[in-house]
Amino acid sequence: MVTFKEKTMDSQTILILVVIGILAGVLSGFVGVGGGVIIVPALIYVLGMSQFDAQGTSLFVLLLPVGILAVYNYYKTDQINWKFGLIISIAFVVGGFFGSKLALKLSPSVVRIIFGAIMAIVSIKMITSGINTLSNDS
Repeated sequence: MVTFKEKTMDSQTILILVVIGILAGVLSGFVGVGGGVIIVPALIYVLGMSQFDAQGTSLFVLLLPVGILAVYNYYKTDQINWKFGLIISIAFVVGGFFGSKLALKLSPSVVRIIFGAIMAIVSIKMITSGINTLSNDS
């Protein structure tokens, strides 16, 4: 049986990697993924930022190398809170260090369950909030 690490880098693998990268980049630019699961909802519901300001600020947190061109688009429309982004960036590094240490001590199945639960809770909150404010958008 061939493990993932033993898989050769053939043209099909490269194509799959490129497609994954493009899809991830599109989602990153579209909804601020990366910090989007935690940072965007927190900025909206805890700090009262607009959806686009929260997404732009979240992308700033992940600026290099993940979202520099997406950040540029939000920058052109003045949809980034630079001060919030800088503070979150610094805290994100510290949190990432401790979060990774904790995750590596747990079973991957437990981490997957926790991640799924967080995503489900955030998804329900985002959907209900969007439905409740949909009439205000027009």
